[in-house]
Amino acid sequence: MTFSIGNLIHWFTNGQHWSGPDGIPIRIGQHLFISAVAVAAAILVALPIGLVIGHRRRGEFLAVSVANIGRAVPSFAVLVLVFAFMARLAPGIAFGFGPGVITLLLLGIPPILTNTIVGVQNVDTDTVEAARGMGMRERDILLRLELPLASGLILGGIRTAVLQIVATATLIALIGGGGLGRYIIDGNAQGDTTMTVAGAVLVALLAIVTELAMGYTQRLLTPRTSSTAKKRARHQPREFGPQPRLGDI
Repeated sequence: MTFSIGNLIHWFTNGQHWSGPDGIPIRIGQHLFISAVAVAAAILVALPIGLVIGHRRRGEFLAVSVANIGRAVPSFAVLVLVFAFMARLAPGIAFGFGPGVITLLLLGIPPILTNTIVGVQNVDTDTVEAARGMGMRERDILLRLELPLASGLILGGIRTAVLQIVATATLIALIGGGGLGRYIIDGNAQGDTTMTVAGAVLVALLAIVTELAMGYTQRLLTPRTSSTAKKRARHQPREFGPQPRLGDI
């Protein structure tokens, strides 16, 4: 089918594409579900490890190096390796959801782990030592002091992971998974260019909406510990020494 803007508009306004098991709402739901599961799993794995490494300040070089290697491997390569591994060990679950979640999990761990380690280590050491001097336990220092102060960078890592996962979830259709990638894969297989472009448009729109939502969430949850004080100090007049009285002039 020859592609044109008119055909694309007709595709989106066709009621058949908004209902049934292959409808846009179902495909979006599948895409978001597998992305949400992968993000949750990545947070459960990377966040505790990053907090412990960052707090102890040991092993960060190895952890960050491994994370950076994970970032360097192309997403498609990770998907192929996971699929091949599962096809050999567990062929019954080698298609669709299982390898898809594992692939997205592996892609989501590096930014969360790296940002968590860096965020905790960037907490002022004098503040941490003062907390220890006041008798706070190490667990309380980590959870009540370092974690809140590092939350901005941690949320930034989660935001990056979410965007990577939502975009990469499109590839899951290559191994029989659902989601918006089905429009791209099926359209290409059927020679339907309009369906392929429509799938790409839907993925792009979902990524944009996700970025806006995550940006707002990050601003909402990041503690504003110093911005108010800085604004107040910026607008206060500066005084240099004692000011002369009117009678002294």
